[in-house]
Amino acid sequence: MTEEFFEILPVKKTFAGWHEILSDSICTAGQLNKFLPIDVKTVSRVAKQYPMRINPYYLSLIRKTMDPVWRQSVPDQMEIEDSLCAEDPLSEEVQSPVPNLIHRYPDRVLFMVSNQCAMYCRYCMRKRKIGRPFVVNDDTIKEGILYIGKEKAVRDVLISGGDPFLLEDEDLEKILKQLRDIPHIEIIRIHTRVPCTLPQRVTEKLAGILKKFHPIYINTHFNHPMEINSESAKACCILADSGIPLGCQTVLLKGVNDDLSIMKILMRKLLMIRVKPYYIHQADLVKGTGHFRTTIDQGIEIMKALRGYTSGIGVPYYMIDLPGGGGKVPVIPEYIKGENSGRLIVENYKGKIYSYPLADKSTDS
Repeated sequence: MTEEFFEILPVKKTFAGWHEILSDSICTAGQLNKFLPIDVKTVSRVAKQYPMRINPYYLSLIRKTMDPVWRQSVPDQMEIEDSLCAEDPLSEEVQSPVPNLIHRYPDRVLFMVSNQCAMYCRYCMRKRKIGRPFVVNDDTIKEGILYIGKEKAVRDVLISGGDPFLLEDEDLEKILKQLRDIPHIEIIRIHTRVPCTLPQRVTEKLAGILKKFHPIYINTHFNHPMEINSESAKACCILADSGIPLGCQTVLLKGVNDDLSIMKILMRKLLMIRVKPYYIHQADLVKGTGHFRTTIDQGIEIMKALRGYTSGIGVPYYMIDLPGGGGKVPVIPEYIKGENSGRLIVENYKGKIYSYPLADKSTDS
C-alpha cells in the first residue's frame, strides 16, 4: 500500500441532510474498497469483531493512506491482536446501578441515551458496546431518569452514548425536559463527536431546542487539525451563538496526534472555532485499542510544549482515567523543584530556574 496522496471520490459531491449522509455510511469492506486502497480480507475480519461505520462526510477528510483520519476510522489488524487491554477497564458496568447509567462520582452521573455514532472511532472507550447489540430504548431511558430523580445528591448529568446528537430532535428535547424538571439537577452536559464527524447534524433547530434548557454545556471531540474545516466551524458557531460553552476532549493517539507541533496547531484551531481545549486524554486501556497508546512521558512533553508557547486558554488538562473506576486524575509537568531558605524553586516553560518568596508561616492569618 503506497503512502502517496490519492483523490477521494466522495459518495456525494454535495452533502445534503444529515439523515441522508448517515444512511449512506460505509459499513463493509466491499463498500470501502470502492474509495480506499484497503486489504479487504483484513478489514472484513476486523469489522466482524469491531463494527465499522464511516459516513461520507468523514470519509471525504481522508487524504492519504494511513493518515490521521484514516487511522481513526478504518479497521486495523492490530485491533484483533490486542491481548493486553480489557474490555471494560474503567469498570463502567460495575458502577451502573441501572442500565446505561454510570454513577462514579457523588454529585454527577453519566447517562447513555444513544447506541449510535456517526463514525465508529477505532480507539473508542466503549468499543465493547458501540455498533453491537447495545440496548438503549424508552425503558432504559425512563429507568435512568427515575434513578436520577431519586438520587438527590446528583446535581450534574452528563448525557452520552453512543452520540446523543444522533437522536431525533424531539427525542433529545424530551430527555432534556425530563432532566430539567428534576429540581436538584443544576447542570446538563452533552458529550458529542458530531460537530467533528457529522457537522451537518448541528442545525439552527437543534440549537434552538438546546438553548431552552440552559445551563447546557457541550464537550465535543477533535483529535487532529484535519478535522477542523468550514463545515465543523459552522456547526460549532451555531452552538456557540446559542450561548452554549463548548469544550474539547482530545485523545492522545499514536500516529494521529502524538506530535508537539500537531497538538499545538489543533489547540489553536479549536480556539478559532470557539471551542475551549478542555482535556487531552491518555488513551484508555480498552481491548482492541492498544496500538493507539502512547507513553505518559509523551503526554507530559506535549503539555510542556503548550504551556507558555500558546495562550493559556488553549492549554487543556492532561488526564488519565484510572482503571477499576478510580476516576480521572490530572498529570502535570513538575514546575516546582523544591524549597530553599524560605523560597520556592520554580522552573518556567523555557526551563529556566527562578525563586519565589514563600509566605512566613509564623505570620498570623
